Amino acid sequence: MPLTEPHDDHLRQEDPVDAARDAGEGAPAGTTPPGATASEASAPGSEAPEFAASEVAASASEPEAAAPEPEPVLPEPVRQRIVALTATVLPGLPADEVPVPLRRVAKFAPNRRARLGAPAIAAQLTADPLFRQRITARVLADTGDLGAAVLEGTAPAAADPVEVAALAYLARPRGWRELIEASGAAVRAEADSAVVAELVREAEQRATRAEHDRAVARVEAEKLRDELARVREELGQLREESRQLTRSLRETQARERKATELLATERGRAARATADVDAELRRVRARLAEAEAAAGVARASAKEARSVDDARLWLLLETIGQAAVGLRRELALDPVDKLPADFVADTFADQTATPAAGAATRARDTDDPARLDQLLALPRAHLVVDGYNVTKRGFGEMSLEQQRKRLITGLGGIAAQTGDEVTVVFDGAERMHGLPPAPRGVRVLFSRKGETADELIRRLVRAEPPGRPVVVVSSDREVADGVRRHGAYPLGADSLLRRLARS
Repeated sequence: MPLTEPHDDHLRQEDPVDAARDAGEGAPAGTTPPGATASEASAPGSEAPEFAASEVAASASEPEAAAPEPEPVLPEPVRQRIVALTATVLPGLPADEVPVPLRRVAKFAPNRRARLGAPAIAAQLTADPLFRQRITARVLADTGDLGAAVLEGTAPAAADPVEVAALAYLARPRGWRELIEASGAAVRAEADSAVVAELVREAEQRATRAEHDRAVARVEAEKLRDELARVREELGQLREESRQLTRSLRETQARERKATELLATERGRAARATADVDAELRRVRARLAEAEAAAGVARASAKEARSVDDARLWLLLETIGQAAVGLRRELALDPVDKLPADFVADTFADQTATPAAGAATRARDTDDPARLDQLLALPRAHLVVDGYNVTKRGFGEMSLEQQRKRLITGLGGIAAQTGDEVTVVFDGAERMHGLPPAPRGVRVLFSRKGETADELIRRLVRAEPPGRPVVVVSSDREVADGVRRHGAYPLGADSLLRRLARS
């Protein structure tokens, strides 16, 4: 059935009920067309209501040349409701009935359709009466009795004015502008009522706050009165204390005058005592000058005596040196290729040697780190180091290989600086492979299977001749006690670690 412009724009408008019935003409028998009520569907041979026919006749009788009236200004809630109703039924229209600008909007999700497509939907409802009639038919079919009442130009008293205005704008029955104006007035009245209620609530809140502030002010006033009474009481106490302090001040001033007089007397006595001290000081200085002269004479005498002693000592050392040269020539001793420690390193034989009677005389019961430099300065000294005892104490966070390498490298520096013999002993069932070559002057030994480094250190000390200075570095008390009995000098591991750090 062809549709024309709506009657309120002085053009013929398709009846919404007829449009709904036309939309349902293709439905199977026994189904209710969209927009028809249950009573209309159940009555045989039911036709469109009389008000629809009268509206169609009235619209046909209106002059076509009349100018369309402008669109009314819709309240914002009514406009949003119209867009929401249109967005809800828009996907239900056939594709050819959807205007081109709204075909993309119809594919949006329901929550985005009304929010993003609101401008396009409002423009099409205003510009396309045919599209509005199709939307109206489907909306009225969903609203039921409320839609029928709006088509009759009436608004139920209990109906939402926004809903009534939205349906009236879409269906546009007789007096639809009045319905929109009445709904707008109701919306504005509700907004004004909400504003008034908000103002009343704010006034009540201000009154409550004022009452609270008044109560707080009363409490603060009570506190201030109590504070004033306390301050007055303290003021009275301060006045009493001020009177007492005034009396004390007068007494103090009197005592000060007496003390000033005594001070003048004592100053006179001090002046006389100072004069006596100055005289005594002059006498002492004279005696000091005499003592310094005597000391100069004594120093000269001591210097002559020291020169004599130095000459005697030089003569004695020269005699000993000549005797040693003669003894070496008489014994015809050739230079040796091996030292006693080399024999221990080669044989690893268990030897029981009894220390000489004079060996114990060279032992020193000390663990002073400063002693290491003094002992290494002795001629032909032999430094024996308990390897792992030193490395685990000084840099135990490293691997065993790194510990050995660091210790051996440091001992090489000591051997190069002092020229002494250096031997380092490590625990090990067999000789380690892959070790870097030992520095010049450093001997590296590993204990054999079934033997500890402590036993090897003691054999090294026993192999040395009596009289040679042997320094053993180990923090093991058993090792220190054992080598001390054989005449060696035991020192702690800290002394060597400090010496290595200084190098």
